[in-house]
Amino acid sequence: MPLPVAPVEKVITDLRKGKMIILVDDDEVRGEANLCIAADKTTPEAVNFMATHGRGLVCLALTEEKIRQLGIPMLGSGPALNHQRLFGASIEARKGVTTGISAYDRAVTITTAIKPKAGPDDIVMPGHVHPLLARRGGVLARPGLSEGAVDLTRLSRLTPAATLCTILGEDGDLASEADLEALADQYQLKIVCLSNLMAYRLRTESLVHRVAEADVTSPFGGKFHAIAYRTDIDAHEHIALVKGKIHPRDLVSVRVHSQCLTGDVFGSERCDCGEQLRQAMTDIAKEGKGVILYLHQEGRGIGLANKIRAYALQDQGFDTVEANLHLGFEEDLRDYGIGAQILHDLHISEVRLLTNNPQKISGLEGYGIKVAERRAIETPPHEGNIRYLRVKKEKLGHLFSELKPLL
Repeated sequence: MPLPVAPVEKVITDLRKGKMIILVDDDEVRGEANLCIAADKTTPEAVNFMATHGRGLVCLALTEEKIRQLGIPMLGSGPALNHQRLFGASIEARKGVTTGISAYDRAVTITTAIKPKAGPDDIVMPGHVHPLLARRGGVLARPGLSEGAVDLTRLSRLTPAATLCTILGEDGDLASEADLEALADQYQLKIVCLSNLMAYRLRTESLVHRVAEADVTSPFGGKFHAIAYRTDIDAHEHIALVKGKIHPRDLVSVRVHSQCLTGDVFGSERCDCGEQLRQAMTDIAKEGKGVILYLHQEGRGIGLANKIRAYALQDQGFDTVEANLHLGFEEDLRDYGIGAQILHDLHISEVRLLTNNPQKISGLEGYGIKVAERRAIETPPHEGNIRYLRVKKEKLGHLFSELKPLL
């Protein structure tokens, strides 16, 4: 049976009152849950409850700006995987604590760190509270528990910081749904899932903003209305090419295309990106209505320079997935939250998605866009990209009809 999840509005009310909640990452792979309380409301009793009933590390989720203000260095080397939490060096309040490990001392450390004017002189390192960096943009930028906790405190009109503790079962493994339901029932804790929080934020706010509009004419599909977007998350710019008049109830053909400078502009034969883009533009023009979303996510999200590094590894015998992993990245770092927000801005909620990639379907649906239909967008393979396409099919699950399995 699914967990008894509370409406986000009621969870916000509880946090504002100083109550603890259970925040669940309902991703099938990760599946972690945290006890969560607003940092503003953190008491020794709350810390002790977390240590006793959560059993994991007691952590403090902070914004990027606060991490910098406190001068906390981040841990780890190399790029973090998209699902990994970003830990800072452990901290202790400089004053008002003894050994630092008691529930009282950790509560003092947390309330000290979140003071508006707190800085490096107010803490020492290492300590017994573990800072977590919540990325700017929250769950709409990265659907993680740190981001979710900070989002909830911000929505509660409290300091954007939260005390968290992973919930473990009695066997020391991650708590099961039965464990979470029993804990929630025993102590009257409301449960909220990241997917519900994402949906709530998509309904109530937007991180994307139109900055310019004009018509452009292309040999691939004729005239499109180009809308440039910026976001509150970073300095990247994205563009939507809109064909025809879009009405809110329309089932709209959409191509979500991540920037590929080498393929889209230079015609690189290593991939099929440019060919797919041109075919999508042509197909949408034939329909007379549709959208091309062109997102700033070069190299499956690793950036242009790292993409060229990956090319060099491919020349040594690595395939595209192996090259990304060798460089310290996940197979695919792309996220579709911004794309979903742009579609919402265009008043599009249901799409016919032009893609071979099932991750795009789940990615958009995770942000509230219904994918009513998928249409393949296959281009003829050739000697330069046949291995690339086979790796897409065999290792990334892309849906191709004409490719033979890898030998």
